[in-house]
Amino acid sequence: MIGADARLIGAAITGIVLSVVLVVRGRFHPFVGLLCGAFAVGLLAGMPLADTAKAVQKGVGDILGGTGLVVALGLALGAMLQLSDGAGGLARAALRLSGPAGAPVAALVAGLVIGLPLFFETGLVLLLPIVATAAAALPQRGKGDEAKLSLMLSAIAGLAVVHALVPPHPGPLLAVDALHANMARTIGYGLLVGIPTAIIAGPLLSKITARGVRIAPPVLAAVRLNVPDPGVGRALLVILMPVVLIAAGQIQPLLPHAMAPNLAWLGFASNPVVALLIACLAALPLLFGRQLFAPTVQDAIWTETMVPAGTILLAIGAGGALKQVLVGAGISDLLARLASGGMLSPIVVAWLVAAAIRLSIGSATVATITTAGIMPALVVSSGASPEWTVLAIGAGSVFFSHVNDPGFWLVKSYLGTDTPGTFRTWSVLETVVSVVGLAFILIASQFF
Repeated sequence: MIGADARLIGAAITGIVLSVVLVVRGRFHPFVGLLCGAFAVGLLAGMPLADTAKAVQKGVGDILGGTGLVVALGLALGAMLQLSDGAGGLARAALRLSGPAGAPVAALVAGLVIGLPLFFETGLVLLLPIVATAAAALPQRGKGDEAKLSLMLSAIAGLAVVHALVPPHPGPLLAVDALHANMARTIGYGLLVGIPTAIIAGPLLSKITARGVRIAPPVLAAVRLNVPDPGVGRALLVILMPVVLIAAGQIQPLLPHAMAPNLAWLGFASNPVVALLIACLAALPLLFGRQLFAPTVQDAIWTETMVPAGTILLAIGAGGALKQVLVGAGISDLLARLASGGMLSPIVVAWLVAAAIRLSIGSATVATITTAGIMPALVVSSGASPEWTVLAIGAGSVFFSHVNDPGFWLVKSYLGTDTPGTFRTWSVLETVVSVVGLAFILIASQFF
């Protein structure tokens, strides 16, 4: 058994290393690199070629069938908030209310709220140019770039924390579905852990990491349509709508039996796909008013949605393929045996696996998908909480962003930092979110 386990571990490591080499050195798209890694794992682990091919097809189909619509609808919602400047107005209002002293906290709150329904990259595109403009207008008190960078890093910390820890952000949603975790509890636990983590990784940490880092004018800027300002209230309603709908569905089982039939629609509307679809349909009139049917508006929304959708869906589909081959080869059973032997806490195992895949592949979403797919057996055998395991996976999935992470270069472009400065600020921020998040998870899981 030891020899078979060693072969399986060797196959998994080799397949992941092959994917990394193809993506980083060979400049292959992650879709191709991950597929090659999946086939390598199957062949080296001794799986028949036909079974490996079936596992790859099943993994891609399961992920895209379960999460493809969530991803696409999330991108559409982000495009509408970006093009209408709805999220921008919300961020500017928060910064105006806070004043110079409270600006980092206001930027953090804006990142937490705006990032809830959006992929990290979309939230970054929406938020950072606005925060950078606001930072330039604030009194700098002789600190110059340091004050501006501290403000932007606080906003990014909010985005990074919801990206890792708080549904209905698409990343944690994937893990909730895979581990059959309770959505309401996961949201509650995520906020419990995420808020102090964000404060430490954002306003507090940036006072140290921003020192001495020089910034240039950002390479990238946000895109928006020439439409009337939708106002802060409407933008906030659109952002919070999917959160409220998903959470409301958890209330139905708690209602008196006589009331349950009248509120059966809550269960339907709480499905993430339905909640996001309702939010997208409501966002059109709320954000664009009478111009919602204008050809320029519709073309812009769906162009902004579909252009990134292909890349994201292919990458997460290939991540699902790698996950399914690892499961088929027996890696989940191996992890379950290790956990049942008391060698490691299941929560720590989840974090370690996600962090290893994150370091190797670069994509937090792929790390989440792959880890969540191989953890169910371990969770069942150990009796670990699915909700805390989901959060541990999310924390591990954002560990140390570096050059193989597209987000690294996107953050660099928006911050205006050089590569060493991006490592000192963004990479350290992500690592603190991951490690501090895990620490809070381990502590809080002892009480809830």
